[in-house]
Amino acid sequence: MGRIADAFERARNDNRAALVIYLCAGDPDLASTEDLVVAAAEAGADVIELGVPFSDPTADGPAIQRAAERALRGGTTLAKVLDSVRAVRERTDVPILLFGYYNPILAYGEAKLVEDAAEAGADGFLVVNLPPEECDGLRDPAVAKGLDFVPLVAPTSNPDRIARAANAATSFIYYVSITGVTGSKAADLVTASERAGALQREVGKPVAIGFGVKTKEHVSTVAPHVDGVVVGSAVVSVIEQASDRDAAVAAVRALVSELAAGLSRR
Repeated sequence: MGRIADAFERARNDNRAALVIYLCAGDPDLASTEDLVVAAAEAGADVIELGVPFSDPTADGPAIQRAAERALRGGTTLAKVLDSVRAVRERTDVPILLFGYYNPILAYGEAKLVEDAAEAGADGFLVVNLPPEECDGLRDPAVAKGLDFVPLVAPTSNPDRIARAANAATSFIYYVSITGVTGSKAADLVTASERAGALQREVGKPVAIGFGVKTKEHVSTVAPHVDGVVVGSAVVSVIEQASDRDAAVAAVRALVSELAAGLSRR
């Protein structure tokens, strides 16, 4: 097993859900991102989704869109994100899942990206607009290099799409709680987490739920039903509101610590 699967297994052994924290690389700058990854890991994040900023996101709400815009204005590229992963690897072994859109990957080259990501110390890929039917060009070389591929499943996914996603998944499946963008208020997290739990039992693989999970109370609501909980927009928002790098690091550390306190499955 890789680092991501190990993290989920440790969480299960602790009778809790794994905490997956999203950070947008390059927001507010890449040096700060390295500090933020380390702070989140030290505060209780089991896995880091490191977002590769993209100019035309389809699944991200306003908070993450603004973070991506700031990162792109600062000159963040996929190659520079990999440089940050290398730097982070000198400070922590927290699993890092590269999260983003297929367009920068296609421009970079799938095979080259897999080689470079593995060398940098990344642990896998989650590509929002790369469906399981079309993922072999990235997934197969990634798996051959020991990297994970994490597909997404939505409330509207049909049985065929779910089966394909389950076959493509190597460590976990990301269950989108709502038919909307990140940061949206989920109308019924209880129902969404129960559906995610049923999916987990159906496919026999870990499932993490995200979109609309923002607070410790939200985490406590969904954690008993799933193997993982993803929080993104709330983390990005405290970074945006911080006055400087030290304040951002402190705010992320405090928020992640609070979220981690709600992970129990008891």
